[in-house]
Amino acid sequence: MKKYKVKKTIQEINEKIKKGRAVVVTAEEMIDVVERHGDVEAARRIDVVTTGTFGAMCSSGAFLNFGHTSPKIRA
Repeated sequence: MKKYKVKKTIQEINEKIKKGRAVVVTAEEMIDVVERHGDVEAARRIDVVTTGTFGAMCSSGAFLNFGHTSPKIRA
């Protein structure tokens, strides 16, 4: 079984977040960090990588209900 070179628990990261000491980057920024420092050092330096987006995703959807017309439609 492969050994991890960097070990961080969720509890440790959550404590850093609560104390305002967590290092947070976007997924795009993480690419630069890995290129500059390598994957192991990037894992040591960065605590959270955000991947959220405001753009529409392929699995996004919406249900819209405009109510009934007046007068009612007869089938």
